[in-house]
Amino acid sequence: MGRRVITSQMQSAGQPSGTVDTYTDKLIKYIPADIVAGWTAVSGLIAGRDADQQGTLLWVVFLVALVITPLWISRVTGRSGMKPATTQIVISTVAFVVWVFALGGPFAGLSWYDPVYGSLLLIGFTFIVPIINPNEA
Repeated sequence: MGRRVITSQMQSAGQPSGTVDTYTDKLIKYIPADIVAGWTAVSGLIAGRDADQQGTLLWVVFLVALVITPLWISRVTGRSGMKPATTQIVISTVAFVVWVFALGGPFAGLSWYDPVYGSLLLIGFTFIVPIINPNEA
């Protein structure tokens, strides 16, 4: 299964399954699991630092990952003869932000942050985004 969201039979040409993506397929493809896993690993390494260094390092790594995410998603969803998967790139980049917010990350240092907000946002986002069907052929 490729990483690009497939919403029409024409897009599925050349794919092993030859089928369009289901709600669950789109959910899996929209979440940049590799980027989120990298974030989790790096933020775990940063957790051993003193509090002042943690906040700064988390923001720097978050911003770097935020720039890398659309570039990476563009690379893994690219297909010869097709336009870039712009909708999927945007959704996956927003998904990265939502996951980091839910995990706390640099947002946990903000006075207004509450983990409940992150959890509720993650639940809502996870249920809603697979409904979106990109129209990129």
